[in-house]
Amino acid sequence: MTIETDQQKLIIKSKQEEISKVESFVEEILKQNQVSEENYGNIFISVIEGVNNAMNHGNNNDETKDIILSYYISDNKKNIVFKIKDEGPGFDYNNLPDPTALENLEKLGGRGVFLMKQLADMVIFENNGATVELSFRI
Repeated sequence: MTIETDQQKLIIKSKQEEISKVESFVEEILKQNQVSEENYGNIFISVIEGVNNAMNHGNNNDETKDIILSYYISDNKKNIVFKIKDEGPGFDYNNLPDPTALENLEKLGGRGVFLMKQLADMVIFENNGATVELSFRI
C-alpha cells in the first residue's frame, strides 16, 4: 500500500485483503473533511463498490495489477470527488443489464454500477470505463 498525502492517493494491489486499507483511507478522508453522517454511507458504499469492481472486473483479480484511488475537494468545498482507476481494458458502461429487471433480480452480481449511480451525485466513466469518478455534494 502506498499513501501519497500530497496527492491524496492510495495505490493498492488487486487483492481482497487490500479492501480494509481502502476502508481506512476513505474513513480518514471523510473524517478530515467533516462529511455528515447523512452523506457518509453513500460515499463509503460507492467508493468500496467502485474499488471492488476495479479489482474483480477491471483487473480480473490479478494481484500484480494496481488500483489507484484518489480524491479531491472541488467547487468551493461543496463536492468531494473520488477517482478509481484500474489497469483493465474498460467495459461498455452504456450497455449494462438492468439489475432491477425480473430476470436479473436473483443474480449475485451486476449491481455495482447501478448502486454507484444511485448513491453518488455524479458518476463519470473515463478511459473506456477503466476509470470511474464519483462526485458527492458535501
